[in-house]
Amino acid sequence: MSLPPVRHAVVLLVDGMGAHNLKARLGHARTLAGAFSKAAVIQSGFPTTTAAAIAGLTTGQRAGQHGLVGYSAFDPVNDRVFQQLSGWDSRTDPATWQRVPTIFELASKRGFTAVTVGAARYRDSGFTKAVLRGARYIVAGSLAERVRAAVEVGHTSDQPSLTYVYAPELDMAGHANGWQSPQWTHALEALDAALAASVPLMAPDQGLLVTADHGMIDIPRESHVLFDSAPELLEGIAHIAGEPRCLQLHFHTGVDADLRSAVLERWRESEGSRAWVASRDEAIDAGWFGEVAPDVVARIGDIIVAARKAIAYYDSRAANDKGRNMIGQHGSWSDEELRVPLLRYGAFAL
Repeated sequence: MSLPPVRHAVVLLVDGMGAHNLKARLGHARTLAGAFSKAAVIQSGFPTTTAAAIAGLTTGQRAGQHGLVGYSAFDPVNDRVFQQLSGWDSRTDPATWQRVPTIFELASKRGFTAVTVGAARYRDSGFTKAVLRGARYIVAGSLAERVRAAVEVGHTSDQPSLTYVYAPELDMAGHANGWQSPQWTHALEALDAALAASVPLMAPDQGLLVTADHGMIDIPRESHVLFDSAPELLEGIAHIAGEPRCLQLHFHTGVDADLRSAVLERWRESEGSRAWVASRDEAIDAGWFGEVAPDVVARIGDIIVAARKAIAYYDSRAANDKGRNMIGQHGSWSDEELRVPLLRYGAFAL
């Protein structure tokens, strides 16, 4: 899809607003509905999770290049799994863990004003430093205030500008209550109201794109698969990374090839009817992560279990696993998770 040139570009990333989810609730979102009839439906990258997808959006690269290969990922230098949205500490440097330049860094070098607008709690996070570096961070509170602040850049910047806005509200409502819940619909209505208030204020040479990082599937608790109930599936496994709909299993160092092969086959026999089960080499060869840089290979699981049915995988041995309270989930290959809208406003809609 081609876009007309603009002087001021705004990209609003609505976390968790899949094309399927939005289409089902368009009656609650007049401003979104008006653009949806002309919208493109595009694909997120794999895995369909926020850390990987936002890094993909802000770098233009697949996970195998930027290096954020899941919600949580194995850090081979420190022999640990860490959560890539909020689990950063001094042992992992965001500037090197995320391996490639951001679009903001590239835009700044070419004379653009690069801006990101978000909540105060995200401003100094490791994830922000990894995927939004090169942009000036503007703090704004409500979603309506964030969208308005982004539009204002087009009125105040003397240079051409690129502005990114993050909206987590739909994803949060979906995780807590499911995307089919009244809470998710209310969050969608608030998004629509924010757009309705700000789109008319856009400068004539300003365009706005609204898209998402992934969609969402509702998974009831009775559809949780407790994989630790089959100990043979975990023989030789040292670390479990990824997320409930896309496990990434890492063997202990020194586990021999025979055992690795045997455990992989056990997963296939147990879960092959309801999940895509692949070895690391198979997933890389199939292009799941795009072209994979040598120093990213070890971050990817030795075995990947990507849910095909409406299920989620959990380890019941985990203490205080609040994740099992999640209803809306994502991470795997289904169209509901993978397909997202690309809506155009302002000069981009011409």
